[in-house]
Amino acid sequence: MLKRLRIKDFVIVDWIELDFMSGFTVLTGETGAGKSILIDALGLALGERGDANQIRDGCVRAEIDAAFEVHALPDLAHWLNDNDLQGDADICLIRRVLEANGRSRSYINGHAVTLQQLRNAGEFLVAIHSQHAHQTLLHKDEQRELFDAYCGCTDLANAVKSAYQDWQDCYHRRIAMAQRAEEFRDKCEQLEWQIQELSALNFTLDEWQILQADHNRLSHVATLLAVTDTAIEGLSESESAVIAQISAIHTQLRNLLAYDDQLKAVVDLLDCAQIQLQEGVRDLKSYRQGLDLDPQTLQEIEQRVSAIHTASRKFRVTAEELPQLLVTLTHRLDELGSESDMSELQAREKKAQHEYLELAKKLSSARRQGSETLSREVSAAMQTLAMQGGEFAVILTSLDTEHANAHGMEQIEFQVKAHQGVPLRSLAKVASGGELSRISLAIQVITSDIGKAPTLIFDEVDVGIGGGVAEIVGNLLKKLGTERQVLCITHLPQVAALGDHQWQVVKMKGPVENHVILSKIRILNQQERIEEIARMLGGIHITETTRRHAAEMLEHGTCATIRR
Repeated sequence: MLKRLRIKDFVIVDWIELDFMSGFTVLTGETGAGKSILIDALGLALGERGDANQIRDGCVRAEIDAAFEVHALPDLAHWLNDNDLQGDADICLIRRVLEANGRSRSYINGHAVTLQQLRNAGEFLVAIHSQHAHQTLLHKDEQRELFDAYCGCTDLANAVKSAYQDWQDCYHRRIAMAQRAEEFRDKCEQLEWQIQELSALNFTLDEWQILQADHNRLSHVATLLAVTDTAIEGLSESESAVIAQISAIHTQLRNLLAYDDQLKAVVDLLDCAQIQLQEGVRDLKSYRQGLDLDPQTLQEIEQRVSAIHTASRKFRVTAEELPQLLVTLTHRLDELGSESDMSELQAREKKAQHEYLELAKKLSSARRQGSETLSREVSAAMQTLAMQGGEFAVILTSLDTEHANAHGMEQIEFQVKAHQGVPLRSLAKVASGGELSRISLAIQVITSDIGKAPTLIFDEVDVGIGGGVAEIVGNLLKKLGTERQVLCITHLPQVAALGDHQWQVVKMKGPVENHVILSKIRILNQQERIEEIARMLGGIHITETTRRHAAEMLEHGTCATIRR
């Protein structure tokens, strides 16, 4: 239940703090006084979109704080726990701040939240029935959604929609596959010969490195032989061989050590040089033995390299990319093979269709049961709203499998007849605005149990209603107030007189220097209620007769409370 609402700098409200009570509370006031601002502020706190234009002129932000008593809402408690939004026991605090720069901040129990989280929480707390609800009820989509909610099968309807989309996805994939069968075959054939050609090449990166090294060596073998022979001869085999000369010098210097041992370092170095040169000559001779002019091997290598370059040009990649290309093409062929498996697609489509039909049949069954109940209850309510002989019916028109859609296997339409002797017609074709308002109100009151929100708000839903019917509407809302907290904005004195509590919304001038108009809310006592209801009855000039009539209406409303 809504316990407290604070509004600061919102539209024409500078500051209002309201403590709410249980039962049936009516809000009255002159047209344009700002009655709907209260509903707009509460809607904003519960996740509706806002903008900077809702901030009072000259202010930097608007703030709305709401406190709800939630001890009887275990589902909300579970939701808060699941989302780590716990607060004080039995109280849920909602806060919304609109900034002049267009930004918005939202909080639940002091925790920053998203707008969607505000909306989710709001569904547990408040149900708002707007003055334009009878217009939205003319749309079949609105009728279907309201009806499914009444039947308690919103989740099932969503599951049917999802299953239908899965079925249609499989269907369209199969049709597309059939239409592109030739294209798939051509693509598969192309991939197959490409893979076959690359596989036949049997090429790897390791082989490529070896081929490049071997080709480079064999193509320069003559030069390698000549230079190697020259080096061996110059180092060890010619008359002036380097090793022989160093050996002679080494011997001479070693003989001089007897005269000066400072030459020992040089002698040791030359000793090491001789050893290294001898090892170098041995390695050169070994390398020379391995060199061989082999035109046949070179030709084979060149042919292999040429084949690899030809393949790389053909497939427009580098030689190094050929092995990965083979992997990619093989993977693509596997994918196409899976996509082109028509029998598998047909099996998937059949399974998806079966799942859809099973869910749709369950939904149809729930709708059939709900249609009888809702039709009976709204028809009964119409009798109390001065529409004797009127009838309301939820018409379900079955669809075959071919014409089934995301919303199930039936079309849903609200039909009515305002009185006996006329046929049922679509709700959209009801001529009288008053009749439409009464039927809409009956539907809203009966379906108000859908969300089980403890607070119901009716924003001028009695528009187009007057006379004795207005008193009946007031009694209907008053009875609803015995079960839930009900707030109603109304222009009808008959409805206002039946409220357990009455608040008056008034416009007043702010400080003279600011030249602003502010909206205020006053909680009325008994005498003030008489004056306000008299104003609603008599307009500008209120007579004592009008006041007596207002007092009588209030007394009648009080008696109704006692009888209840």
